[in-house]
Amino acid sequence: MRQGTSEPTKKRLLQKTLDSLDASRRAPRSFYVLMLLIHVVTSLAVPNISRAQTIVTLFGMQIPMAAFAGVVSSLGNICIIMLTVFCGKLGFFTALIVLLAQFPMLAMNIIRSHAYNSIPGFFTNILTLITISIIYVNMRQAEKYQDRIRNQAVTDSLTGIPNRFACSELVVNLVEQGKKFITVSIDLNNFKSINDSMGFGAGNEALKTVASRWKAIADGGLSDTLDFIARLSGDEFALVIRDYDSEEEILRTIQKYKDALQEKMTVDNCDFYVSASFGYAEYPTDSDKMDTLISYADAAMLEAKRSGNSDRIVRFTPELLKEEHTLEIEKKIRAALEKDGVFFHLQPQFDMNQKLRGFEALARIRDEDGKMISPGEFIPVAEKVGLVDKIDVTVFRKSAAFFGQLLKKTNSDITLSVNVSVRHLMKNDFLQETKDILECNGIPAKNLEVEITESVMIDSAERALRCINSLKDMGVQIAIDDFGTGYSSLSYLNSFPADLLKIDKSFVDKMNDSDSMRQYVAAIISMGHIMGFDVISEGVEKQQQIDTLQSIDCDFIQGFLWGKPLPAEEAEKVAVENAERFK
Repeated sequence: MRQGTSEPTKKRLLQKTLDSLDASRRAPRSFYVLMLLIHVVTSLAVPNISRAQTIVTLFGMQIPMAAFAGVVSSLGNICIIMLTVFCGKLGFFTALIVLLAQFPMLAMNIIRSHAYNSIPGFFTNILTLITISIIYVNMRQAEKYQDRIRNQAVTDSLTGIPNRFACSELVVNLVEQGKKFITVSIDLNNFKSINDSMGFGAGNEALKTVASRWKAIADGGLSDTLDFIARLSGDEFALVIRDYDSEEEILRTIQKYKDALQEKMTVDNCDFYVSASFGYAEYPTDSDKMDTLISYADAAMLEAKRSGNSDRIVRFTPELLKEEHTLEIEKKIRAALEKDGVFFHLQPQFDMNQKLRGFEALARIRDEDGKMISPGEFIPVAEKVGLVDKIDVTVFRKSAAFFGQLLKKTNSDITLSVNVSVRHLMKNDFLQETKDILECNGIPAKNLEVEITESVMIDSAERALRCINSLKDMGVQIAIDDFGTGYSSLSYLNSFPADLLKIDKSFVDKMNDSDSMRQYVAAIISMGHIMGFDVISEGVEKQQQIDTLQSIDCDFIQGFLWGKPLPAEEAEKVAVENAERFK
């Protein structure tokens, strides 16, 4: 924890962070040491090599050792140039001092010792000195230009604080270093109303005021943590918090940024107040991936915004992902309903001789990009947000239109099963809607089967029974879906005017795992038969399951083994081929 900052370092903490990111791209200090060490070694070795009388045999040639003095000297000078190029100001001045320090020694060797073989080295050092000076001057000019370009690249042009790119660079750098930090997603509340009522000019002035206040906190080290504030776009900001010791310290820092908005703003002689929603996530506790971490902070911020409480600061929790996912799926469902993205597939049902009994119409949804959404995703959401009845009726109408034509084409006595939710069943116009669909598509009532879950018997038993009895009076068949997974009692079941029990896939999957599970499924089938129901097993995917179901007198089969859910065209082929086969 930082308890205040000294005056010189207090002024530009944001710039120091940006500079440190830029510095991280330069050559490491170890490179500087290595180049300097090689130059020192070569400088000490050159005089000895130049005076050596040794003859070296190289590739069959006799070469005096002194001939290699120039090679070693050149290697040292290359290291001096490398210092200037890759180590910036420190490297240049180190190279300058080293070269200038060598001139007196070279001069002494030439004058006192008459070591005239040092004359080439003297002029080589002069040329190297000129070379590094030219390189350094040009590099300084290029760096000034690069600094100007970089400042433009990492600074938000409107507010003068760091932008999205700078924030992303910092987060990537911190992730690479494995340091813990907090990323805070900030969104100004109802900012659109300022633009709408006062114009974009006033909105921009408000953004600059907000950024100025927050920059004063981050740049001045006014919190107990090390902060980095950035504007991402529009009225979206991000705050990166480091050097904290506790959750309380994090909340105190965020609260300081919230409090900075409490003072009124005056734009064009108009006073107004701005508030913001804050959500945050921690690296690596919540996620160790940058993109995921930022999306988690966004999810927490949206939760704060949804709550409508401007004083609320929300930390990410896994539960927020479920809520975010629910909202996303809800949007896709609504868009699909509006833009005809809801359609159906048909899954065939067979008797034990593989004669087609009929099809179950299953809801399918594509999003605006044409991508399929899993029923396991959209059905629970549709039930939660009250859209399942709209999906039901859309699938009912579309599948009935196809099925009416199929009955005429095949002249077969098959059944269309449609799922009806409690919400759909309880609608006042459900019965009339069913009559209209049957009449419009020329489907006899006996060829329609309405599938109802056990929950109907618990939630609204009396009203549900009246509606179901009316359907039975019309001649419509009734199936109890997913039997065994709900809470229905035998007394309810006995009073329910059903024609078919559907055994849930979860029981079929475990049926062959033990003798007790096999007997359990056999008991359901036996009970259904005693009450006058036919029984169909869902989710049959293995031949062993079919063998078991045949042995315990199951009536019908539905599952991937004999028939996957099919588009209308493929379902028609199955119906036509089956009708020909069982003429």
